[in-house]
Amino acid sequence: MTKRRFGKTVSRVGRDAGDPDVEISVAADLLSVAGIPIKEDEVSYYSREYPLESFAIEQSASAIWAEKERIKHTPDIDALYKDYQDEIAPIIEKLRKQGNVKPNGIKNTGDISGLIKDKARELGYGEVGFTRFDRRYVYSSRRNELRSDLGNAICLAYEQDYIKTQEIPGIEAEIAQGKAYQRQAELSLELSNFINELGYGAQISGPTWYFGPVIPMFVQSGLGQLGVNGQLLSPHFGSRARLQIIITDAPLTFDSPIDYGIYKFCETCQICFMRCPGKAIQAQRVWFRGVEKNKLIHKRCRPVMARYSGCGICMKVCPIQKYGMAPVMEHYLETGQVLGKGSDDLEGFFLEDKGYFKAGKVPVFDKSFFDMPNGKAEETAYGRLIENLRKTKEDDKQLVEEIWASYRDEIDNIESQKGNIVDMGMDTDS
Repeated sequence: MTKRRFGKTVSRVGRDAGDPDVEISVAADLLSVAGIPIKEDEVSYYSREYPLESFAIEQSASAIWAEKERIKHTPDIDALYKDYQDEIAPIIEKLRKQGNVKPNGIKNTGDISGLIKDKARELGYGEVGFTRFDRRYVYSSRRNELRSDLGNAICLAYEQDYIKTQEIPGIEAEIAQGKAYQRQAELSLELSNFINELGYGAQISGPTWYFGPVIPMFVQSGLGQLGVNGQLLSPHFGSRARLQIIITDAPLTFDSPIDYGIYKFCETCQICFMRCPGKAIQAQRVWFRGVEKNKLIHKRCRPVMARYSGCGICMKVCPIQKYGMAPVMEHYLETGQVLGKGSDDLEGFFLEDKGYFKAGKVPVFDKSFFDMPNGKAEETAYGRLIENLRKTKEDDKQLVEEIWASYRDEIDNIESQKGNIVDMGMDTDS
């Protein structure tokens, strides 16, 4: 064990309202960049020339495929997802309509940032930060719903239940995720109404229905850094944070990105990369749309999620999620080692029909396990239609008509599923 040289201390507010501040000691060799490496001109270029679209829309073919796999492999999870859809759908409509609510009375000119932050903490949000709302991260299909007069972002992180999250993968963890989303929705409506009463507008992004990715703005507002697992690693609860943004015209004092040491720490840790059952997480970072990150290979992720209760092992085995950022960073400073690495306490997980995998052991799947359709469902259906027609003789009119009838039925089925919740509330395809 080798003690590391001290680099700096990051001070954060306590986990809950009224808790004392938390001091995070970061080793000097972990210091690199505040936030995440980014090329602003490239982000702008891709936003303009190749605008973002919701994963649920871009990969709707695999989403429909995944639902069928859940029914076969984990019917209890499928039933849970369907119940969640019924419960959250009307709440999502409220969230989407909240932006139409007009502010009450005269605009408050006091310390708006302090008022909003105190209210959010009072409601139960563990992390609150302010930054400019970055319109480069808005999905193409949702631009029409986004108000043009709201330029600031209130970034809000809500903690998912700790104990149940450690049951990943399993139904208890999925229930905890759903409950966190539902509670977020309730709180965001309450906070938005509070902002309206201060005399300002408010529009909600998330949970479940988002205007676009929110992690870039959370990083920009100093609420964590991007982990190898593609998730925000927040100070108090790591990737267990459930994220949402309220967009507003309230004048806010912006926060700044912070170097918590995560960017370099993840290079040393690599546990999520090593423990991912589908080998979907890449060890090396690449530049993608102007951001340096570890890209996730969805065609190796979704097949595992669909058959094993939403998976989530990359969240479960993250030491920041398990132990908290302060203890993990303190341990590294004193020893040069990653807290819990190599132990079953952190790395062990169970997969139904595969058994228990202790640290250093991972499941093996046949190549066919990862066979699934990619892209939009409509495009996949059309490709199948063309392929079937090519294999059929033109004079076999009955078979040709059956192929066309099958295609029409498939398109009707795709249309009937529009608006469905995808992957237990991570997105919706409308």
